[in-house]
Amino acid sequence: MKSERRKKIRQRRKARSKNKFALWFRGLSNKKKALLITGVVILCLIMAAIIYVATLFSKLNTEEIKEEDIVVNEEVVELAGEGYTNFVLFGGDSRKGDVTKNLNTDSIIIVNLNNETKEVKMISVYRDTLLDVGNGKIQKCNSAYSRGGATQAINMLNMNLDLDIKKYVTVDFGAVSELVDMLGGIEINVSDKEWREVNKYIDETAKVAGKKAKHLTHGGLQTLDGVQATTYSRIRKNVGDDYARTGRQRLVIQKVVEKAMKSDLATINKIVNKLFPRIGTNFTMTELLSYAKDFTKYSIGETTGFPFVKGSGTIPGRGSCVFPMTLKKNVTQLHEFLYGTKDYQPSSKVVKISGEIASIVGNRKADPVETPGQNNEGEEGDENTPGTTPSTNPTNPTNPTDPTNPTDPTNPTDPTNPTDPTNPTNPDNPTDPEEPKDPEEPKDPEEPNDPEEPKDPEEPNDPQVNPTNPEDGGSTSTP
Repeated sequence: MKSERRKKIRQRRKARSKNKFALWFRGLSNKKKALLITGVVILCLIMAAIIYVATLFSKLNTEEIKEEDIVVNEEVVELAGEGYTNFVLFGGDSRKGDVTKNLNTDSIIIVNLNNETKEVKMISVYRDTLLDVGNGKIQKCNSAYSRGGATQAINMLNMNLDLDIKKYVTVDFGAVSELVDMLGGIEINVSDKEWREVNKYIDETAKVAGKKAKHLTHGGLQTLDGVQATTYSRIRKNVGDDYARTGRQRLVIQKVVEKAMKSDLATINKIVNKLFPRIGTNFTMTELLSYAKDFTKYSIGETTGFPFVKGSGTIPGRGSCVFPMTLKKNVTQLHEFLYGTKDYQPSSKVVKISGEIASIVGNRKADPVETPGQNNEGEEGDENTPGTTPSTNPTNPTNPTDPTNPTDPTNPTDPTNPTDPTNPTNPDNPTDPEEPKDPEEPKDPEEPNDPEEPKDPEEPNDPQVNPTNPEDGGSTSTP
């Protein structure tokens, strides 16, 4: 009886509350009623949008990197004021869509955003560049990710380049293929050599991406689908090696951004739903939304590769490598490119690493400077491809009047260093500068288990013939 009585009391209270609200609502003017209903609808839409965005964000492979785990060199302060934001884009060689571990990063692109002008600069760090990958170990920089994930790869860049990167995004090439297809393809001017190389490896890319390969039939300006564009950004043998490849990667990114800016909301929604699960990042939802609101205001500025002045050759125990000449000088030039900082003085950490790399490299010389508009074979390059020359930066060592360039062809008798063995234009060095690569040397007996750079597969369509060796930065994803 008591429970029945309490139930009736609750029912009467609810009825009175409804009556009070009804009376209050009927007492409002029509204008106030309309405003109230509109406000409720807007509130519901906002709540729905928040829930939707949160659902999308939950699909990302997110990780939290504690601030104390990020390494920034002691002398590095606020770089060029507070107007810039840096993050790094890693392109992994994962063949299973897992971008969180056990992969080498064939693409390492530092993205520099001017928060005031919205100009975006990109600089690719060549994957075979000798740097300190952690714990004082000088190795190919693309192995840092496989050694300690995104945190170690970020710290490697900060430590060697005097940067303060804290955020990253990692994708695999299957995701790139999917993205290009969902945008309807991108227009690229493909050279005669490039389209033939694309056809050698397109079947492998298609197999990994789970798509059908459509071989190219000619060079020239054409619309590439996802598999074609991804393979185009992966090729390196016979088409400029890794130097030109990084230029193709940045070009593909630029074309994708341009196409995305013209896409409708439905297309962007499909892209987010499809690709977020294949992306790894430590950006928060709030940070992503803050950048997304200004997406249409961004513009791609200069792009280039690092190191600017470099040599290449086989290093015992490390395989075929690229080495900065010197790291200290290249870091100075990097800061001018990113921030316009003149005469930047690298930190003591960079100076120390620079000396260690120099001791490993010895008296090897820098590669000859390429002519703008040409690739490594001296053939006409693709005019739409940034990066077939070392840089679009006005302070690039391709500038023949740059007095700081040790390979300056107009300065063969530099009086400040007449016997510099690393200077290919030095008159005291009779070595032909057209042959910058050192002959292969026997492996270091102290590191007998570290293989040399793997040779090209005889059957490029078989993805299993080129195994990954994280110790020397080898990769299964690279033709």
